[in-house]
Amino acid sequence: MTSRAADEEFDIIFAGGGACACVTASRLAQAKPDLRILILEAGPLTQDKPDHIQPARFFSKLKNADKTFTLHQSEPSAALAGRSLTVPTGRCVGGGSSVNFAMYTRAAASDYDDWETVHGNHGWGTKHLIPLSKKAETYQVQGSLPTHGTEGPIKVSFGPETNVALQFLKVASEYDTERGLTEDVNGFHTCNVYGRWPRYIDGATGRRSDVPHHYIYNHTVHTKLKILERRRVVRVIFENLCAVGVEHVSDLGRHSKDFHKSTVSYASKLVIVSAGTFGSPAILERSGIGGTNVLQKNNIPQIVDLPGVGEHYMDHNVIFAPYFASEDSDTMDVIFRGSEAEIEPFAKCWTEDGQGLMAQNGLDAGVKLRPNADDLKEIGPHFEPKWKTYFENAPDKPVMWLGPFATYAGNDSSAPMRKYFSMGYYVEYPVSVGRVHISAGLDPYGKLEFETGFLDDPADLGVLRWGYKKGREFARRMQIYCGEFVPAHPDFPEGSQASTHVSAQPVEICSRDIRYSAEDDKAIDEYHRKSVETSWHSMGTCAMKPQGKGGVVDSRLNVYGIKNLKVVDCSIAPSNVGANTYNTALVIGEKAAIIIAEDLDIKGISKE
Repeated sequence: MTSRAADEEFDIIFAGGGACACVTASRLAQAKPDLRILILEAGPLTQDKPDHIQPARFFSKLKNADKTFTLHQSEPSAALAGRSLTVPTGRCVGGGSSVNFAMYTRAAASDYDDWETVHGNHGWGTKHLIPLSKKAETYQVQGSLPTHGTEGPIKVSFGPETNVALQFLKVASEYDTERGLTEDVNGFHTCNVYGRWPRYIDGATGRRSDVPHHYIYNHTVHTKLKILERRRVVRVIFENLCAVGVEHVSDLGRHSKDFHKSTVSYASKLVIVSAGTFGSPAILERSGIGGTNVLQKNNIPQIVDLPGVGEHYMDHNVIFAPYFASEDSDTMDVIFRGSEAEIEPFAKCWTEDGQGLMAQNGLDAGVKLRPNADDLKEIGPHFEPKWKTYFENAPDKPVMWLGPFATYAGNDSSAPMRKYFSMGYYVEYPVSVGRVHISAGLDPYGKLEFETGFLDDPADLGVLRWGYKKGREFARRMQIYCGEFVPAHPDFPEGSQASTHVSAQPVEICSRDIRYSAEDDKAIDEYHRKSVETSWHSMGTCAMKPQGKGGVVDSRLNVYGIKNLKVVDCSIAPSNVGANTYNTALVIGEKAAIIIAEDLDIKGISKE
């Protein structure tokens, strides 16, 4: 079934070519250009392709889920009103960094300190990781800020001010005077203040600031770094509990399941599994590393008993509640929902000077929210234990992100073509967790057995209810507000004071908040069970924890029980982060490069 050729021998092989893998591989290749590195990526290259480098293209790509995505279908869940969720992940060089919302959000400092102190991972605390986040970026917003970088490959900028963002922040300053405004919403220690939201977009060129264009494509000429696109990894190959290579097949054969052309590529120093929160545990399980029950069901001989593989799946639960916007609103609807003919003028403008609507992502303001005493009553008693044990003494940890998204973000084809804005909100640290395991033996195309865990714990439902109400109060005070797109809101009882309206006028800042009855709250909870979705922030299924506590890798990223095998991607997160995951992926990639360089005695990779 397998073959071996001389040109298939390398020093290091990455089984997956997402953001973390590209960062780590690039740093190693730059430090030691003669190091033979192979990246095997199931998806295609993205170099200079407009769909990837033009930022505003992300939404239509995600909505239509082309070949640069893998769609993971969950099991139906009673907590989601019997629904099955689809969770997309990037399947292209650079992974999520090439297809995400380009939203610049960084973890709370205490998140990384938890990784070090709570989960026992020496060297993974804030004092070690903030310098790596700085190393990765050039913060074009403002120079010389203590937690931001000025010379890194990844560019971060503000977009031009839009009336959607400006009105949201005006409401914040006048309606929520308790919290106030800040110039830097992502300073690691910043929380509970409103501000403009930066993007992973180069402010000068208007290009998406992804990993492959800034770490990889510019470092393949003078190094021995090789990328093989459209290659799907089946399993890791071992000799005497030592990883020596990987078996892989053409991703182009995924429909025919043509396995007889599989190849084994060999690694003399290290195999790195870097296929993401879904792909990495699947590769380990197909390789015989995982829980006994899972491997027995799939007829795979067990090499190492690691029941933590595939467990503790984490994500953030998100809603984008849509509102009608006035015709003078600066929204993204024409690009996100328009025809190619309608989009073309914006693409032309971007090609000429890198500016205009094509250089935007529609997310220009927001807040990482913590509840006050009244908010805690609103969220309800189910949340109280989590608040007391996790949040109360960690003032940098937000409970929810809230902000305007300048578009209609749903998939209801009956939504009229017009201008919208949505109030987005997601639970930063859901109590509920899930799991993902293989179900088709060695078949790398087989469906995964996937449970999101979303809303299994009622504490998360309370946070979402708070988010809906908070977002609605902001929306109806914004001057661009023209009413709700009713089908995408809760189905309130007839005669309810909380009823939604297809046509409405903004209210005064000082207007009384909407009063919700117990029946209204039930309608909101049911709405969330029927509507909540993934925020595409999957983490945690190969956790960096002690083995006896469900861990899969140690603090040096070594898979327990195997030599020369590491995992490098967001699946190693031992606990969640209060942020979109791109910045954490950059940090993990930079940290992994340092660890591997130390292991292999490679000089020239700095720790800051």
